[in-house]
This record gives sequence, C-alpha cells and structure tokens, in this order.
Amino acid sequence: MTLVSERPAATRPRQVTPASRANRVSRWQIYVPLGLYLLFTLVPFYWMLVFAFRPTGSMAIVPWPITFEHFDAVWNGMGFAVFFRNSLLVGIASLIATTVVALAGGYALARYNFRGKAAFMVGMLCTQFIPGALMIIPLFEIFRTLSLTNSLWSLVIAETVFQLPLSLVLISGFIRNIPQELEQAAWVDGCSRLRGFLAIVLPLLRPALVAVGSFAFIHSWNNFLFALMFINDQEKFTVPVGLAYNLGENSVDFGALAAGGVVAALPVVIVFAFIQRYLVQGLSAGAVKG
Repeated sequence: MTLVSERPAATRPRQVTPASRANRVSRWQIYVPLGLYLLFTLVPFYWMLVFAFRPTGSMAIVPWPITFEHFDAVWNGMGFAVFFRNSLLVGIASLIATTVVALAGGYALARYNFRGKAAFMVGMLCTQFIPGALMIIPLFEIFRTLSLTNSLWSLVIAETVFQLPLSLVLISGFIRNIPQELEQAAWVDGCSRLRGFLAIVLPLLRPALVAVGSFAFIHSWNNFLFALMFINDQEKFTVPVGLAYNLGENSVDFGALAAGGVVAALPVVIVFAFIQRYLVQGLSAGAVKG
C-alpha cells in the first residue's frame, strides 16, 4: 500500500485592485503630518518652560542650571496663590452646577416627550452661536441688579449658563443610549423613579459626567473676558486676569510670566491626563442619536 501525499492547492495571489491600492496609506503619510503638527504645538510650550526655568538674563536654549526664582516671585511676590485659589473655586463650583443641572435637564429631554421639545433643543443649540462678548452688557446689568458684581458667584453663574447647552445635549444623548427597560425593571422591583435613576442610570453615566464636568472646569479656568469685566478687586482676580496684569506698561518680566503660564497650564494637563479615556467615550456616546 503506497501513500500518496497530496500537494496543497496553490493559493491564488491576492489581487490588488486600484481601489484597494488607493485606500492604502503609507506610514510616512501619517507620521509626517502628525509630527509637524506636534512640533507646531509643542514648540511654544517648550519656550515657556525655557523662560520659566532658566535664570534671569540667560539666553540659553536649554534651561541650565534650572532655577525656581520665577515661580517664587510669581507665587509669593505677585499674589498668584490668591489667583490660583479663586480660579479653583470658580472651576469647581461651575463643574458642580453645570453637571447637576445638565443631569436633570438631560434626563428630562431623553425620557419625556412634551410640547415644544424640538423647538427648545433647536433654540438651545442656537445659543452656541452667540459670542460671549455680546452678552457682557446684559449680564453686567443683571449682576448689578442682583448685587453680584465684583463677586466670584457672577463668574460661576455666567460659566454655568454658557456651558449648559452643550452639556444638556451630551447628557441627553448618552441617556437615550441606555435602555429604558433597565429602569422599568427597577420600578417593578419597587424602586421609585428617583431611586431607579440613582441605582441604574447614574452609574452608567460616568463617561458623560466626566466629559461635561471637565469641559465646564477647563472653560471656567481659562475664561478671561468674564473675570476681567465682572471683577475689579485684585483679591478676587482669577489666573488669566492675574497673568494679564503681570504685563507691565514699559517692560515685561518674561520669566515670571512664563512661570505663571506653567502654573496655569498644570491643572488642565493633569485633568486631561486622568480623564482622557472617559472623555473620548463620553463625547462619542453623547453624539450618537438614540
């Protein structure tokens, strides 16, 4: 009995069509534009670090020896610690207010049908086309009537109002993607609507809450116009206004200004470092129409 080995069938070479060849992208076509964009983005930050860490009068491209004299002058001499505290208070208060109101409003928009809902959504989104500078005078008159001028609460209210439309859209879009049958099962088990929301829906909203809260915090941290117009007491300045007042009329201390910029950018960098994965998930889920 002879064994006959079967030769494997020859595999047909994969045909490369013009369409598949056009869809191929080589690595250099990806890395070169990304590298140029990264270089364009990081060079200003590098120069800020150079001015912040190199000694006064030095012209070195690399900050060596490293000195912290500019940070000491900004933090202790220019009162930057007070500005940092004010910005932190405004950012945290805006984060809490925006998240709570957007959570309640987003749930109502996602779970209830009422007359004028579509018009309300359209009108709310149209407010995003109104620049903040256009609302300075009306807001100032409102805060003056309420005796809130020269108060950090005016900044919190203004930031919350301007952040709510986008936050409502993100939260409502995310809640629509959560099956309502999960809540109905909790109702059958005896939970009220509020208890079912807290037990079922709220734990699933972590990415959306992180996205909404981070945007509210960062926008309030970086906002310059409202703090400049509504606050006139130096003890209540925020970080952007404090940095602007470091610009002298006849001279500029670039070292101190760069050190203040590093301190101002540090919280934003830390926030994005910790919430990056939640931020992308929250934005993508909230943008999907349920």
